Amino acid sequence: MAYELKMPQLGLTMEEGTVSKWVKHEGDEVKVGDVIVEITTDKLTNEVNSEVDGTLLKIVAQEGDDVPVKGTLAWIGKPGEAVGGAPAPAAAAASAAPAPAAAPAKPAGDTSVLVVGGGPGGYVAAIRAAQLGAKVTVIEKEHLGGTCLNVGCIPTKCLLHSAELVEDIKNQGKEIGVEVEGVKVNFPQVIKHKNDISKKLTSGIAGLFKMNKVKKIDGEASFVAPGKLSVKKADGTTEEMTADAIIVATGSVNAQPPIPGLKENPNCIDSTGALSLEALPKSMVVIGGGVIGLELACAYAAFGTKITVVEAMDHMLPMLDGDLTKIGVEHMKKMGMEFNLECPVQSVEPSPVGAKVVCKNKAGETVSFEAEKVLVAIGRRANTASLNLEAGKLDNDRGRIIVNDKMETSVPGVYAIGDCVFGHAQLAHTASAMGEVAAENIMGIPAVYDEKTNPTCVYIEPEAASVGLTEEQCKAQGIEYKVGKFPMAANGKALILNGGEGLVKIIAGKEYGEILGMHIIGPRATDLIAEGALAIGEEMTLDEIIATIHSHPTVTETMREAALQAEKRAIHTSNK
Repeated sequence: MAYELKMPQLGLTMEEGTVSKWVKHEGDEVKVGDVIVEITTDKLTNEVNSEVDGTLLKIVAQEGDDVPVKGTLAWIGKPGEAVGGAPAPAAAAASAAPAPAAAPAKPAGDTSVLVVGGGPGGYVAAIRAAQLGAKVTVIEKEHLGGTCLNVGCIPTKCLLHSAELVEDIKNQGKEIGVEVEGVKVNFPQVIKHKNDISKKLTSGIAGLFKMNKVKKIDGEASFVAPGKLSVKKADGTTEEMTADAIIVATGSVNAQPPIPGLKENPNCIDSTGALSLEALPKSMVVIGGGVIGLELACAYAAFGTKITVVEAMDHMLPMLDGDLTKIGVEHMKKMGMEFNLECPVQSVEPSPVGAKVVCKNKAGETVSFEAEKVLVAIGRRANTASLNLEAGKLDNDRGRIIVNDKMETSVPGVYAIGDCVFGHAQLAHTASAMGEVAAENIMGIPAVYDEKTNPTCVYIEPEAASVGLTEEQCKAQGIEYKVGKFPMAANGKALILNGGEGLVKIIAGKEYGEILGMHIIGPRATDLIAEGALAIGEEMTLDEIIATIHSHPTVTETMREAALQAEKRAIHTSNK
């Protein structure tokens, strides 16, 4: 008898899964280990592999069906072999059941919400509004997950993780007793791993929408009047839509400077292009010394690409405390990266190598740099060009929508969140926090967005993170403060992880010791920074951080040590 492919139990609490995609189709030959079907559960997409050789005789559960654990998905066997009496999947069984009684009338107070954009701001806002009882529809023109999951945060960190492993093996392996010969970068596999991770997370959002009864429309929205949208759907039809509330969450796109010759050269790419190269370039010029450019520069430098950075300003990473930037730049130079500051780009010219970037240096001399690829990373701009903000009567600053701390726009009932708004950090977690604030205000729960606990994370090598005020900002605002510093070189776990490279710096009020800022560069910095954000949010003092026992041996000890140093109580470093 044919083999019955069943819904596996992929977690202790899993009761059912959704068939998201059939990889094999009826009549296909399958081998042991072949991926047969993709299953969505909560926020992950899992692959189900065949345990037998044969032919996929019959698919029982269709894409989109919910199937209980151990429910039948399909039958595999020899051509013509009889299949067993497979129980119908949950969705099919439901369709065969008697029609339910008519739905009750819409309860008074029910709220309809339209969310334009399914990125980390939009999908979080949609889910939060649905949790609070709203009837939510998300309009997305491309991919759920937005820039972050598809061509931003997650893919970049996948490349950086691969790069970190290469760096550790080459630079630390021998020292710690792990000697590996012939280390090489399989770049197509690096890209495949990146694609696989993104796919799992983006597919999982669809599962979350289903769980929270959020409807999704594939299409592009634009305003035709205040509070009214026209949606051009994927099938070519157009529908005008309105709701009790609209949340604009369209994110941002890469900015392209008006540099002569840039658009015409196919070897000039943006961050999206840098995440989908088919081959590893031998050389790359990076235009821009900000977060996006330097993160990708670190990854490609570790893979073996010769990196040259050109920056118009006299410093890089302006969002970080100066002490952190100094350490980061020093490490990047050790990786072989070259930096040219106060060196604005004048033009891009063709080159036999790929492209020539012509600049003017600090002395006013013309200099040029040639490379296979030129990465343009000068920032991002609000993705609102197609929204027709004028028709929607939304106040904006060159396309960046103006909002208050409730995420309300100039039009009642219309909210905006994330990268498309004016005056806030363009970060995924910023958008998500704003999304929750907007949803709660729509549903009658007072909420405000407070940026003081919003961390900035920079995944250079070593990684850096910052929250609250820097020394430079304290001086500019006339705030009296004191500083505590602790070097990673004096921390046992940091010494083990990266040789002790890095620093923790805490800034506190001079009189009461309240935490004003925390700045970290070194191992696990982007994870550790949450303690700083919590301390600022809860108005904690140096004494309270000191009174909290931090486990040993961990990198978290550096935070308590920095607090001790600010109070001239340092145990493991100097108090000077």
